Amino acid sequence: MNIVEDKELRRELILDNYQHPMNRGLVEDSSYLCCNTNNESCIDNIDMQLKVEEGIISDIRFDGEACAISTSATSILIKSLVGKRVEDARKILKNYKNMLDEEEYDSALLGELVVYSDIPMQANRIKCALLPYHAVCKMLNRLDEV
Repeated sequence: MNIVEDKELRRELILDNYQHPMNRGLVEDSSYLCCNTNNESCIDNIDMQLKVEEGIISDIRFDGEACAISTSATSILIKSLVGKRVEDARKILKNYKNMLDEEEYDSALLGELVVYSDIPMQANRIKCALLPYHAVCKMLNRLDEV
């Protein structure tokens, strides 16, 4: 049984990433791009940092207060993107957004992010799952401006 079909496994993965998120805590380093993102309709408010070295995302960090979906999505997105070339990260981000928008996507690119494949059935949670997506996209777009 795969992660999409196993609701208990999905729940455990989300809960584990909520309780023990990857790369929580910001660093003082001017080589990081920074972004704050929040949901106006709830408590979700996170600061994110992203570092790119030689076209590869070498680190992503975050801190703030957010619900289980936002926090776990941030953690899993970080795991999915760190170590990836920027162009590959953009493909993952596009497919993640497509999945949440119920459009065609390549689940093989998403890895653990597929745990959110049923989020569109809970429309009020889509913004939560997209919170880190928006922050990372903003920071990656800043790379294009340089």
